[in-house]
Amino acid sequence: MSIPLADLIDPKLIALDLRGSTRPEGMREIVDLLVVNGKIDNAERFLSELRERESINSTYAADGIAFPHARTKLVDEIVLGVGRSANGVPWTNKGEVANLIFLIAVPEILISDYLVVVGAIARATKDRPLRTLLLHAESVEDFTATL
Repeated sequence: MSIPLADLIDPKLIALDLRGSTRPEGMREIVDLLVVNGKIDNAERFLSELRERESINSTYAADGIAFPHARTKLVDEIVLGVGRSANGVPWTNKGEVANLIFLIAVPEILISDYLVVVGAIARATKDRPLRTLLLHAESVEDFTATL
């Protein structure tokens, strides 16, 4: 099953100008968007779950893309927040930076649905011209239209 990525993203959950200069700061900015928009009510707990997942295996994919995620009891549906950083957020010990961060909160019971979301992200972001358009979109509307 394939789902267009644009169908999974609420434009209110997209930050086109992340200011964080570390992985925790970048994730915090996106999680704060989720909190402000009523998607998650316990930022600290979710951030802890994200850090725990990240400590097991980096969620950096390649080409400036990261998709931090955690299974959690804090959501009843899959929630996807997006952050973009022009300078890149240092993500790995190898010096790789993430320019596009797709942060995913997954209910513990929706594992197969989560795989569909990750597949949609992977398909959309493996296309270099599309990544370039996403990195240069001037508005949230342009960003979602590109997806």
